[in-house]
Amino acid sequence: MLNSEIKSLPFLHRGKVRDIYEVDRDKLLIVQTDRISAFDVILSEPIPEKGKILTALSSFWFDRLGHVIPNHLTGISPESVVSDGEKGEVEGRAFVVKKLKALSIEAIVRGYIVGSGWKEYKKSGTVCGIPLPQGLVEAEKLPEPIFTPSTKAPMGEHDENISFEEAKRLIGADLAEKVKQAAIGLYSEAAEYALTKGIIIADTKFEFGLDEAGELYLIDEILTPDSSRFWPKDEYRPGRNPPSFDKQYVRDWLETQDWNKQAPAPALPRDVIEKTAEKYREALMRLTSR
Repeated sequence: MLNSEIKSLPFLHRGKVRDIYEVDRDKLLIVQTDRISAFDVILSEPIPEKGKILTALSSFWFDRLGHVIPNHLTGISPESVVSDGEKGEVEGRAFVVKKLKALSIEAIVRGYIVGSGWKEYKKSGTVCGIPLPQGLVEAEKLPEPIFTPSTKAPMGEHDENISFEEAKRLIGADLAEKVKQAAIGLYSEAAEYALTKGIIIADTKFEFGLDEAGELYLIDEILTPDSSRFWPKDEYRPGRNPPSFDKQYVRDWLETQDWNKQAPAPALPRDVIEKTAEKYREALMRLTSR
């Protein structure tokens, strides 16, 4: 599914992966398509069954981590809010969620130094302004997880890492502290569990929202190959970037192309699509046994 086509509900928004519809004044229907993005550009080729994998994995984590912070799930069946002819479009790939006000930052937690964090560390010895010990090598485990928020850029633009001080300025000091503690708590518990399944969660991104009473909720998707960097534990070696069960495989292929990271992106070859789908399925199987 590249795009959903629900006609029985008002359409609100089409994001990089999710299509959002209004159920009523308090609830939304979120459909997770098979679209994939890289470097904030939506690619033309979908990854087969990706939306169903994201839905199953998010559902697993929402259930497992529900004691840490409430989430936006309502428990209402997606099939119950669409017409009979549209049930197939939402089966296994949609959530009915509370309508909340999303925060203007993304909550990123890093347990290992890699990616943009590694690039910054090599230049300044910091990640998002946080001083780190000298002598770290690429992909090394950090002494403790760090909270490194980012902006939420409009579609087609790039998110930017910001300091915790900037996050406090954007959403308020008290709320920023709550988000930081929740994000680190979620990551730490998930990372500990994933290790028992042979997966290292190197870093991940959470999103949060507020209800009308100001209560904080976990929203969007969580701890999926789209929002996280998953490494096989048995292939992990500090000093090099391990292979991963996520869309890093697509990013790595795109990095070999003559492309300026602006739309349109190069067309993915069939073998890259199939290998990416295989990695997503393996992540789901390892973490959930599904």
